[in-house]
Amino acid sequence: MDREKCEYFRGVLLEEMRTLLGEAGKTVSEMTVDSTNFPDPTDRATQESDRNFELRIRDRERRLINKIKEALERLDEGTFGVCETCGEDISEGRLKARPVTTLCIDCKIEEEKREKLL
Repeated sequence: MDREKCEYFRGVLLEEMRTLLGEAGKTVSEMTVDSTNFPDPTDRATQESDRNFELRIRDRERRLINKIKEALERLDEGTFGVCETCGEDISEGRLKARPVTTLCIDCKIEEEKREKLL
């Protein structure tokens, strides 16, 4: 992959990480500031359910941040955009849709077929 494309994807990945970290910071500050104690058990249950949902989202985003870090490392190493399974180049369209991907579309389809069988 040429230098210009590498810098493009580095920018995309860094912007996504910045956005995710900002959202995580907002969640933490909202949860520490919001100390509402609802007398109604239903309202408390709703609040708890909403918090659990928010935390599940943030956990998924935390895992995505780790994948972004790994993609940035691959950019530094020169292996970004190369399929881990077959060693072929991953299409630019796939990288634009999912810049953290490590598999070309053919290998990903095969992986998903194997997962369905299990």
